[in-house]
Amino acid sequence: MKVLLVAGGWSSERAVSLSGAAQIEKALMHLGHEVVPWDLSRNFPGFVAAAKACDFAFLSLHGAPGEDGLPQALLDAVGVPYQGSGPAGSFLALSKAASKQLFAEAGLDTPGWAFLPRGSATDFTPEFPLPWFVKPNLGGSSIHMTLVRQAAELPAALARVFDSGDDALIEEGLSGPELTCAVLGEVALPPILIRPRAGDFFDYTSKYEPDAAEEICPAPVAAAVTESLGRMSLAAHHVLGLSGYSRSDFILTAGGLKLLETNTLPGMTPTSLLPRSARAAGLSFADLIARLIELGLAPRGKRP
Repeated sequence: MKVLLVAGGWSSERAVSLSGAAQIEKALMHLGHEVVPWDLSRNFPGFVAAAKACDFAFLSLHGAPGEDGLPQALLDAVGVPYQGSGPAGSFLALSKAASKQLFAEAGLDTPGWAFLPRGSATDFTPEFPLPWFVKPNLGGSSIHMTLVRQAAELPAALARVFDSGDDALIEEGLSGPELTCAVLGEVALPPILIRPRAGDFFDYTSKYEPDAAEEICPAPVAAAVTESLGRMSLAAHHVLGLSGYSRSDFILTAGGLKLLETNTLPGMTPTSLLPRSARAAGLSFADLIARLIELGLAPRGKRP
């Protein structure tokens, strides 16, 4: 097939997108596909025409555009298949404040949280105890995220998010191991236990610098925890209306698992978590790419 490999874009996660695309391009060529690289930030006006000239679009995008559903909506409009979720599910998952409402409706436990639109007063005080994570509502890769240990630090953390052009989500900073579990098709892949080697949480450096975090797959947790991770990841996948694949992140607290968020276009860099889970399930990186294409084609990703 002729595959349009869509990467780059203009979000704060552009570098992550391009790193993943380099790996995906090698796999697509190994599988015998003709690859047409396409950087959205270089030629967004030509995107639709380029997609129509191809048989399939493979999206290596993070943040907006990409996880916001914009490229997916354009591809749907011109009938070009692609991997992963459609526009609605993509945007619901990208917005932490939206997805957490749906998680609560489905009975999926998530940490306490508060949403502050850009421009809100920075003297806000959450109703849940310190520490707090302050995150961009639509951001990812832990960019512009701050761990607030004292209330006096909150205004600066909020200003950092607002200055980035995003709204803010304040989340209860719970203690416990960090875990992630991916869904491929309708199957939960082996979960991963994440232990940053430095710092207080799984930040940008821990995620993308080689050997900056210990990532153990399958996670060395009780069988009941593994079962719960798979069940909750599939439930999150379904409640958000996702297709093809996703990856959900968790904290294992003394009171049980807490669902943090769900990613619709998980990272595909050499250090990313989804490929690691796939390997533990017996899938090479090329096998994973082939499976994602298969899911995207059959039939058109089964998107609503």
